[in-house]
Amino acid sequence: MPQTDVETQTGTDGEPAVLRELRDRFPQTDFVSQATRDGIPTLWVPRDDVLAVLCFFKTEVEQPYKTLYDLTAIDERTRAHREGQPPSDFTVVYHLLSYDRNADVRIKVPLSGDTPSLPSAVDVWPAADWYEREVWDMFGVVFDGHPHLRRILMPHTWQGHPLRKDHPARATEMPPFQLSDEQEEAEQKAMQFHPEDWGMTQQSEDADFMFLNLGPQHPGTHGILRIILQLDGERIVDAVPDIGFHHRGAEKMGERQSWHTYIPYTDRVEYLGGVMNNLPYVLAVEKLGGIEVPDRVKVIRIMLCELFRIISHLVWYGTFAGDVGALSPVFYMFTDRERALAIIEAICGARMHPGWFRIGGVAQDLPRGWDEMMRDFVAYMPARLAEYDGLVMQNRIFKARTQGVGAYTLDEAIEWGVTGPGLRACGFKWDWRKTRPYSGYDQFDFEIPTAVNGDCYDRAVVRVEEMRQSLRIIQQCVDNMPAGPYKSDHPLATPPLKERTMHDIETLITHFLGVSWGPVIPPGEASVGVEATKGNNSYYLISDGGTMSYRTRIRTPSFPHLQMVPLISREAMIPDLMAILGSIDYVLSDVDR
Repeated sequence: MPQTDVETQTGTDGEPAVLRELRDRFPQTDFVSQATRDGIPTLWVPRDDVLAVLCFFKTEVEQPYKTLYDLTAIDERTRAHREGQPPSDFTVVYHLLSYDRNADVRIKVPLSGDTPSLPSAVDVWPAADWYEREVWDMFGVVFDGHPHLRRILMPHTWQGHPLRKDHPARATEMPPFQLSDEQEEAEQKAMQFHPEDWGMTQQSEDADFMFLNLGPQHPGTHGILRIILQLDGERIVDAVPDIGFHHRGAEKMGERQSWHTYIPYTDRVEYLGGVMNNLPYVLAVEKLGGIEVPDRVKVIRIMLCELFRIISHLVWYGTFAGDVGALSPVFYMFTDRERALAIIEAICGARMHPGWFRIGGVAQDLPRGWDEMMRDFVAYMPARLAEYDGLVMQNRIFKARTQGVGAYTLDEAIEWGVTGPGLRACGFKWDWRKTRPYSGYDQFDFEIPTAVNGDCYDRAVVRVEEMRQSLRIIQQCVDNMPAGPYKSDHPLATPPLKERTMHDIETLITHFLGVSWGPVIPPGEASVGVEATKGNNSYYLISDGGTMSYRTRIRTPSFPHLQMVPLISREAMIPDLMAILGSIDYVLSDVDR
């Protein structure tokens, strides 16, 4: 997909062309533009006009913004730096993506009062369903016309809205937890499923609902996930995923930790991707702080991210094969994963959650012998992947269980916000490492694997080939590792360079504050996304000019992917659902945060 010429997107006045088109379309509407550190066109839209504006971007404008990439909110009530922004107690933020333009637009809606509301966008994007439920759950914003506006991450009996600034951020700020017999009974009752609430109807007057609770403890769900299935025999009539069991308040923690002490928390969001989770976060902080990193840092980051892509894909490969009945592959693939994790441990000092990237660089330089370990691994893996092709991908039972199962079209994928391998399995050659290169990916030679049918098998085809391409990238990193420092000399790089510590008492104090409090990031906001192991992962950060983030929003790929399960599982058999879930390659901590 070629990128649109920047000159066609920005006019002589510096305003993006699409915003000028919007003003021409709605000449009576008072829009307010906002400058952001990430350069994404950002426009404040009145509440009553938001649906018309969203429809304009999706269907009326040339090269439309067909994907609702993210939807979140901000509690503005304690924010100090809002220069040039309309008055707002709460702000709902829509992040739209146009693949035709290779461009984004951010729509903000200011809301006032303690019970704010605005129209639902579910009729514009079906993917808005879960996002709007999350905003209501976390912020208390009501979306008028939403079909099932109820809690999605918190228990149904929860009091308050956790991402509001007046909600406690730590357990020590709340009374000790107690659970009486009466409370336990009420909690159990609140979890009961009522099919009528979800628009489900009896198949006939003399037939009752037939339901199956899949999970929340089931090996095929790969974690605590409950899916309520409405069945006709073994055929799935409808499905309702019940998520939130893994919710740990990752975004809330991002707003109570200092900028650099939050880095280890990012590892736990998608716990198989390791430093891949650090990357979008530190890139967003660096964009806010105007920090440029050395070339050596860029290549080190790419090398370790691609190694973690292989590590994550090996877990998916083995468990997916197990989901459809092949028991041996997972043992072979986990053995190879251990070999890769040993390299991570040798370089970073930890395995699954190294938390090794830093604001402005990495934790320390590469150790002696790192290149030999990498070369051995790159030489070892191709033969193993070839063996797995015969063991899994060419296995006729595996093909029978996955080909033609759980398919969706390219238009459906774009409509529902599918990214990563799931999008490329529909034949769409879109990868942010190529289309929006970051961290120096434009300097590397690799291919973007695609498939055709968008089914379970093709999603596997793409991921398997991605591992081979990751090996190519790692080989280039080893062969062309630049010399130079492993950290930027920018004053906001964290922790500060050690050699600046002991010159005098002032440098010692500065270093101490930089390590303990962390950097003071200038006011502003920025969103940075990367091509993560399971799709596009983005961090949208707002700084209020302090040592902590005012708003930390984590856009994960697994959240929209899992929302699509009912669509692609209807009319399938129950065993097919196991193949569908395995092919998506989600992680529930990535869904629930």
